[in-house]
Amino acid sequence: MATVPNVDNKRYQGLIISIALFLSLIGALLAFTFYTSNLLERNTALIDQTNQVANSAQAVIKDLFDLDSSYGEDTKSPHIQRALSRLEQNTTLITTSIAAIEQGGTITDEEGNSYDLPKIDSNAQTNIAAANEQWKALEPKIQAYLKDADNVMVPSADELTQAVEQAKTSSLFINDSLDSLTKDVFNSAERQATTIRLIQVLGVIAIFTYFLIFVFFFVRRLRETDAEALAARQETQEIMETVNTGLFLLDKDLNIGQQHSRALNNIIGSDRLAGENFTNVLRGRISDKDLKTTQQFIEQLYNPRVKEKLVDSLNPLNKVMLHNISDNKNLDNRFLDFKFSRVYDNKDIARILVNVNDVSDAVYLEQRLEKERSQNDMQIEMLTTILNVNPKIINEFIDNTQAHIEKMNNILKNPGSSQYELEGKLKAIYREMHSLKGEASALKLHSFTKIASDAEDKLHALQNQGQLSGNDFLPLAVHLDDLLSLSNTIATLGERINRSAPAASKAAVAPVSTNEKPATLSTQPKQTSMGGFNTDGGLDIDLDNEADDDALSFYNEFAHEIAARQGKQVQLNSKTLTQANIPAHLAKPIKDISIQLLRNAVVHGVETPSVRQAAGKADTGTIDLEVQENGSDIMLIVQDDGQGIDYDSIRNKLSKEGRFSTEEASQLSQGDLLKQLFSSGFSTKEHADEDGGRGVGLDIIKAQVKEYGGKLNVNSELGQMTRFMITLPKA
Repeated sequence: MATVPNVDNKRYQGLIISIALFLSLIGALLAFTFYTSNLLERNTALIDQTNQVANSAQAVIKDLFDLDSSYGEDTKSPHIQRALSRLEQNTTLITTSIAAIEQGGTITDEEGNSYDLPKIDSNAQTNIAAANEQWKALEPKIQAYLKDADNVMVPSADELTQAVEQAKTSSLFINDSLDSLTKDVFNSAERQATTIRLIQVLGVIAIFTYFLIFVFFFVRRLRETDAEALAARQETQEIMETVNTGLFLLDKDLNIGQQHSRALNNIIGSDRLAGENFTNVLRGRISDKDLKTTQQFIEQLYNPRVKEKLVDSLNPLNKVMLHNISDNKNLDNRFLDFKFSRVYDNKDIARILVNVNDVSDAVYLEQRLEKERSQNDMQIEMLTTILNVNPKIINEFIDNTQAHIEKMNNILKNPGSSQYELEGKLKAIYREMHSLKGEASALKLHSFTKIASDAEDKLHALQNQGQLSGNDFLPLAVHLDDLLSLSNTIATLGERINRSAPAASKAAVAPVSTNEKPATLSTQPKQTSMGGFNTDGGLDIDLDNEADDDALSFYNEFAHEIAARQGKQVQLNSKTLTQANIPAHLAKPIKDISIQLLRNAVVHGVETPSVRQAAGKADTGTIDLEVQENGSDIMLIVQDDGQGIDYDSIRNKLSKEGRFSTEEASQLSQGDLLKQLFSSGFSTKEHADEDGGRGVGLDIIKAQVKEYGGKLNVNSELGQMTRFMITLPKA
């Protein structure tokens, strides 16, 4: 319900006084009319009473004469009884009536109604006094007769004769006096009635005249007020049409006021806003959560116990995106900034004033500046990497990145419509993206890592989606373009800094034969695992003499960086890393596998210091990374002194994810459990992060080993160690 605005009483003081005076005049006239009506009623009663006295006097004289002529008749006869009764009643009536008329007393008519008689004037007073004098002479003689009139034992002839004689004398005076009294009372009542009518006519004329004057001045004042209101409305309209911001009022029910700025229609993108509900205007254009929060926010604004400055910081419509829901495709989504202010009526909150601004340009500028700032930060990050990493490693990273992107691009181009083919494409792309992310993370290229992580999130969602289609892979092309752009940026920066540096030779990638011997998994009696060894990373292994120390230092720094994020302490040892002669075509797979295993060792193998202390181990875990030549093979060995592989944990996770029932999982051998550990998408880590939990790292190792015709051996002792041994043929 809308709040009624405060009214300036002084402005309408004259109108209120005029209406009060007008009503007072009408009230006075009504009161006078009521009084005069009562007075006329009393005069009428007085006239009736004088007539009644006159009639009663005639009846008394008549009854006396009748009784005198009928004297000697039986006093018990009906005739005598009626005459005596009338004589007694009329005598009493005349006595009380004369007294009431003379003194202005109260009388009661035959129907039982009481009347207050008015005071009579002097002439009437003289006449009633004369009549009363004659009646006082007659009334005692009548009473003396009536005393024994019906008693046959007592003679009453003398009393009757005296009463008759007195009646003959007094009746004429009584009748004349009463006639004069009646005329005087009637004339007095007529004069009063004339005066009353005159006063009433004058009162009506005065009231009507006052009414005309009141209407005239009121209409004139109303026209002046309307003119002022029209001028004020015109000024308000001009302001509303001129301001560039959206202005409107909101009531407690969130209804928009009838007046609002013209710019509001363009800002909101709606032609009809006056009287509309604010929530209906916003529904579908902002999220349901923001809409509900907005309702609660405005309710708090109407709460007088809540400070306006405090609740303003909770404004949910601060630079909010308003989605376009109209058919006009030329209108883009815009950013609007809503400001809410209380409008007070005395101390009560009457309305909420809303100021809306289209801040799209400012927001887009902020976004552009933020993007440029991010690009600058990214370039500084890349520049730092270039300056602190061996140029050969940087060049190799660029080559590997382009190779990964090209491979993913080719996978996307390959036709495939069945679910089996689409799932195969998904796994292949996932492995390439994970390897690329691992290499970027190893070089501390967080921009690369962020883009690759976002792509992995989408790939992970597709992996859990179930039913796949070719269109599901289209958004990945954007990430590939971003990664390629960043790779080109690094190359450009590197060329500017190291124009005189010799270009790094690109690693040659040997073709993959589908007839190569597949990888095998061999287990030892004591084999354990933390679950899924899902690792990220790819580091350049530069095997030239001048880069050997850099490679070992790089591995060490990489392991410490992962350990710091995981809250662990590690020490990397290697005696043979700089001594092995690795063929060029195996440099990249050995590098990828080494870093994946190194990361798995830190994330899944080595325990936190507190756990190691409880197990009686040193706080710092030890990881051995060895590369050895064994005739026609290259052997990569990564061993940690961590907690080993927990096969029961693998069984529980398989059962929890629904891959196997509890009974089926309990019957799986250690070899079967290792195969599940190396399957795509499986990880015992509860939550994925930059260092693991995707279920892709070990899948990459298995794919690399299989691609190069190698062998994979896992040996683990629960609570003691885990050793991965990879054998790749040189040929």
